[in-house]
Amino acid sequence: MTINNRHRLLLRVGVTVGLVIGTKLFVHFLGWEIISINPLFSGIIAANVFLMGFLLSGVLSDFKESERLPGELAASIENLAQEVRGIKMARDEAAIEPCIVLLLKLSHEILRWFHKKHRTAELLEHLNDLTPHFAAMEKWTQATLVARLKQEQGNLRRTLIRIHTIRETSFISSGYLLADFVTILLSIGLILAKIEPFYESLFFVSVISFLMIFLLMLIRDLDNPFGYYDRYSGEDVSLKPLEDAVGRLGKIASVEASTPKECADQCA
Repeated sequence: MTINNRHRLLLRVGVTVGLVIGTKLFVHFLGWEIISINPLFSGIIAANVFLMGFLLSGVLSDFKESERLPGELAASIENLAQEVRGIKMARDEAAIEPCIVLLLKLSHEILRWFHKKHRTAELLEHLNDLTPHFAAMEKWTQATLVARLKQEQGNLRRTLIRIHTIRETSFISSGYLLADFVTILLSIGLILAKIEPFYESLFFVSVISFLMIFLLMLIRDLDNPFGYYDRYSGEDVSLKPLEDAVGRLGKIASVEASTPKECADQCA
């Protein structure tokens, strides 16, 4: 996550908390503070924090899984490329260049797909385009090697579908609804609560509202670890393993293709 994204999240939280504090000042000067603080109020705050802790633990499990998925994609793509190169090393007449070029094009499409510039269905169709190439290679290599290629293709497909599911599925929508509702009610309660002296009231209102609002926004951000297309998304897993793999694959394609220019034209 970049520093700008961190600042963006803090800015959103700060603006929201500022609105709460501004409303608190307005209500105080009008004398509308009609709620007294009692143990039940603090119990509601504790219950809301517990609910957010439950939501946070749930989204963190998906986030930890998501951290390794770009690396698994990179490993699958590179494994396919190296296995195909091995066929060329054993049989010089093997025409592997179209397959390598297709792998490079697919890797670029995956990077664009992460930013929602490519549809999932189209990406999977292009992944399936590797199957005829693998079938054509059976005359140059053993069936076991082709089977390994198809297995790696299946691993790649499985990882893409898992990423799509995590990206498009929200964790317990009803839990978010409850947390939003309780946070709004607690913020209203803090605004209307009478706490003396007043400067202590501002301190407690700002700290408690900051904690609840920050947790709520953080949980929603963590719920989608692949939000590169969302300008407000700050907590996203790194794509560097995949980007590095695409760079290495580009070098392989430049070597294996008939000319580097031809490879660049086909992958554009």
